[in-house]
Amino acid sequence: MTAVTIRTYRDSDLDSCRLLWAELTEVHRDLYQDPGIGGEEPGQFFDQHLSRVGPECIWIAEVGGAIAGLTGLIVEEGGAEAEVEPVIVAAAYRDHGVGQALVGRAVEEARHLGMRYLNVRPVARNVKAVSFYFRCGFHTLGQLEMFIDLTREESRPWKPGPELFGHRFDF
Repeated sequence: MTAVTIRTYRDSDLDSCRLLWAELTEVHRDLYQDPGIGGEEPGQFFDQHLSRVGPECIWIAEVGGAIAGLTGLIVEEGGAEAEVEPVIVAAAYRDHGVGQALVGRAVEEARHLGMRYLNVRPVARNVKAVSFYFRCGFHTLGQLEMFIDLTREESRPWKPGPELFGHRFDF
């Protein structure tokens, strides 16, 4: 495993975090074959996330002094649940323990805050993310999100997907 340092977000991290967010958006664009995901400047969505969770709930992964990834923790007010969102690791640092270190930090913080449940919600088509979270200990299904694609554009084909409780789903 590469030596990974996890630290709290700093204001000087903003541009790097926007780039990481844009990189994650590209992954989702590729997964769904939809170049419109995230709009013209997807990195700007990091600013909304930062505003929502606060800098104290965002952690940065550094490898050799370079920013390699980030994670955040969304804590539900008055509840006993939190969500790890997002976990982003720059392509050059994937498969080197960075993501596990980030998730480990979020788990540690959720325990410290007295959370009863810690959730993750990867997009269904991101099989790598689902496998990653499973390896990180997320073995229990809490809820499912199902929807109808009301636009059903041919440019956004759905794939035949997994079966659950005898029902086959697209994803």
